Amino acid sequence: MKIMNPATGGLLSEIASDGGKAVRVKYERARAAQPAWAALSVRRRLDTIRKFRERVIAMQDTLARTLTDEVGKPIRQSRNELNGLAGRLDFFIAESARALRDETVLADPQQKLEERISHEPLGVVANVSAWNYPYFVGSNVFVPALVAGNAVLYKPSEFATLTGLHIAALLHESGVPEDVFIAVVGEGATGAALLRQPVDGVFFTGSYGTGAKIAASTGGRMIKAQLELGGKDPIYVCDDVDAATAAAAVADGAFYNTGQSCCSVERIYVHEAIHDAFVAAFVAEVKRYAIGDPQDEATYIGAITRKAQLDVLRRQVADAVKKGAKLALGGTKLKRKGNWFAPTVLTDVDHSMLVMREESFGPIIGIQAVADDDAAIDQMNDTEYGLTAGVYSRDEKRARRILKRVDAGTVYWNCCDRVSPRLPWSGIKHSGIGLTLSTYGIQTFTRPKAWHLKA
Repeated sequence: MKIMNPATGGLLSEIASDGGKAVRVKYERARAAQPAWAALSVRRRLDTIRKFRERVIAMQDTLARTLTDEVGKPIRQSRNELNGLAGRLDFFIAESARALRDETVLADPQQKLEERISHEPLGVVANVSAWNYPYFVGSNVFVPALVAGNAVLYKPSEFATLTGLHIAALLHESGVPEDVFIAVVGEGATGAALLRQPVDGVFFTGSYGTGAKIAASTGGRMIKAQLELGGKDPIYVCDDVDAATAAAAVADGAFYNTGQSCCSVERIYVHEAIHDAFVAAFVAEVKRYAIGDPQDEATYIGAITRKAQLDVLRRQVADAVKKGAKLALGGTKLKRKGNWFAPTVLTDVDHSMLVMREESFGPIIGIQAVADDDAAIDQMNDTEYGLTAGVYSRDEKRARRILKRVDAGTVYWNCCDRVSPRLPWSGIKHSGIGLTLSTYGIQTFTRPKAWHLKA
């Protein structure tokens, strides 16, 4: 398997993929090792995560540069991800013991009866992870899974393999046994081989198309399948805000990580009273974004990780322009080595256009004028996805009324493109099933066991 640099088109490394037999052997190793790991106390398992955190901080510069090389993420944003990982690990370290503690729900001395709930590990879980935020997306799964007593077969995305191998090495150095956390390396065929193993849970992050296939293949096996899929995340900008301030914030939400985030802003609706002022400020803001070498500290817009995505972006632009949209900025592949697409802003868009309906996952955005709040809500809900949605307004009550009616797993008032370890991360409709993060996202790697205890 060739690991390519998307910013230059150059070869970074060649790594042998795991075939079906190798995947089976890794599964058997994990199955054999899991009971001893589960027999350790939560405190002992958490000690390894504390050491993992220390090692990540100590190696931050090396890890950031590797991540930037293989996915094209600007170096400052790679460091931001690693800094954010430390806070996420702090949450798991602080909250896991409490979340996994046995619960007494009835203690009746007269009947000499006690009812308890324990949180038992699932067993061996498959973690098929993503490339756009491999430390965030991966740790949302493998950290609480390990702490809960599971063994993890971790398949990093083929576009973030080197980072995945760094993660495995650091966990092993931190005390997680090599057979308890095992990296499974390869492309789609390797992932398919992993999902054929008799695992006790599948945790996938990726596209709706692949997620739907996983749901179909695991449904009859009666195992836990959790699917974190895509989004077409809308923002509504009300008429009571400062247009320039809102434009700067929303532009960052749309173009950070070169628009390659599940919760990137992908549709913008602006009240017609401030539409023109907002668009002018938005375009001016995006023009200021530095495009260049992802290893340069000044770069804000990096490379497109997957070359195939360039065709998706070109198709969306061509479709929108053909149907009457105006190209306010960008719209083309940049003429340089590697996978580069110009930051693109389209106006006069509507929901007949692909750019307002299909996931873009790149530096492209459509801005549509709406007459009022009801019209905005209708447009925000006119989608097969339901990951995040946001409202910019000075009036909190107004924003709450709007967000209450919007179908999304996460909603924002005067912010966007934000994830917190204290809140559950989940989607509805084609954005997936299940959740990570929060204390619910710790318990999701367990099965509740009911205890009826009578003296």
